[in-house]
Amino acid sequence: QVQLVESGGGLVQPGGSLRLSCAASGSIFSMYAMDWHRQVPGKQREWAATITSGGSTTYQDSVKGRFTISRDNAKNTVYLQMNSLKPEDTAVYYCKVRVQVAPASPMYDFWGQGTQVTVSS
Repeated sequence: QVQLVESGGGLVQPGGSLRLSCAASGSIFSMYAMDWHRQVPGKQREWAATITSGGSTTYQDSVKGRFTISRDNAKNTVYLQMNSLKPEDTAVYYCKVRVQVAPASPMYDFWGQGTQVTVSS
């Protein structure tokens, strides 16, 4: 089994910055793509950013140029640096990682517990 622990959420004023972290532990043979998603109450969870095992990144248009996803493979950790935050960025942020738990095993997706980000003056 794989556990994900997120941290870094909180309350920030518009225009401010936050850095989210998501550390994975447990039965990890190989880690592939790592994502950040976000969800506002009453709405579907939406994808925000992805980083591949090779370091390639993609972003949802609404966060492009403001958010930066990165990873530390030695620590099995993915980060989301969020700058120029807007009230519409308010959501619960979830990390998702695709993991191979043993050689020749299938890949599985695991989700973090979520961390609240609130952008408000």
